[in-house]
Amino acid sequence: MPGSKEIRGKIKSVQNTRKITKAMEMVAASKMRRAQERMRAGRPYVRKVLAICSHLSHASPEYVHPFMVKREVKRVGLIAVTTDKGLCGGLNTNILRYVVQSMKAWTASGIEIDISAFGNKGISFFNRNGGRLISSLAQFGDSPSLEVIIDNVRLQLDNYVTGKIDVLYLASNEFVNTMKQEPVLRQLLPLPDDQFDDLDPNHDWDYLYEPDAEQVLSDLITRYVESLVYQAVSENMACEQSARMVAMKAASDNAKQLIDELQLSYNKARQAAITKELSEIVGGAAAV
Repeated sequence: MPGSKEIRGKIKSVQNTRKITKAMEMVAASKMRRAQERMRAGRPYVRKVLAICSHLSHASPEYVHPFMVKREVKRVGLIAVTTDKGLCGGLNTNILRYVVQSMKAWTASGIEIDISAFGNKGISFFNRNGGRLISSLAQFGDSPSLEVIIDNVRLQLDNYVTGKIDVLYLASNEFVNTMKQEPVLRQLLPLPDDQFDDLDPNHDWDYLYEPDAEQVLSDLITRYVESLVYQAVSENMACEQSARMVAMKAASDNAKQLIDELQLSYNKARQAAITKELSEIVGGAAAV
């Protein structure tokens, strides 16, 4: 059994670790609330742009935007959203495992893949394990910049318009609640068939617009796709803080349990030492 001095050292070390994990838990909880507010604030905008695009597409059925044209898939574009930092449980592992499964299926079918990685964890993963990175973006901070994100998204959009890729996917974590985040792989381009079903057929959606429906629809669809990626980044940040808060709480609880076990071992070692000293004193007195 280790001596009382060694056990005291371990207790002190675990206590210091628990202080760190507890502080990280509190910081993550604070950031989580702000990230969730930003995530929820962006959802109505995405829904409204989708509704307007749906109405305009029904108003001009003869116009088909390039983002709605399907073609044979020979090359895939993939936007993978991960976090910049770790210590957030299995959040990044889950989404990257999901992405790898899809990439294996595409590769087995002879389909090539162009990857845009958002987040240090995804960038490091694809650099280590292979993958054709055509763009990368890291260090979002606590508030992602819309302009910076859109610049990287437009590279993939331009590749789709010019025919360099035939389909574009977005992989990210979707926020369900504080305890649950789900990895999601959704098709961005071409827009799915049901994407422009009328969201509110009973609503009066007569618009006045210029210069024409085609130009307005083209701009709106581009904004819609860009806003989907921005919303995915915002949701992933909310997932990150939620997962980190839960992970740090579990670490703090485990540290407390370990401290209790070490304290019990320390008490036993101290009691054994005292008993030994008393035995030696009694033995010495009897010998005299």
